[in-house]
Amino acid sequence: MIQVFQYDVNFLLTDILIVEEIDEEGNYVLPENTTTIAPPEGLYKPKFYPDKKVWKESATQEYIDSMQPPPSAPSEIDNLRKQVADLYYLIALGGA
Repeated sequence: MIQVFQYDVNFLLTDILIVEEIDEEGNYVLPENTTTIAPPEGLYKPKFYPDKKVWKESATQEYIDSMQPPPSAPSEIDNLRKQVADLYYLIALGGA
């Protein structure tokens, strides 16, 4: 049993399959549009290049940015820590 990576007509990753079928010569029978080459971690829209046998990123920077979580506002505790740090700084400067 092996894991294969399926891609569509545009060579974009669509699924991960488990293949168990073996031919008479003992080789796994791979479905069409699959490869045993795993895409590297961290790709948002992996695209396979069969001639080079490599996966590359196909997502635009705009798409990648849209997948990032929005920045969160500082918590109340963070605000208080900053205020305390600012007060210590003022004290260290002699209250100026």
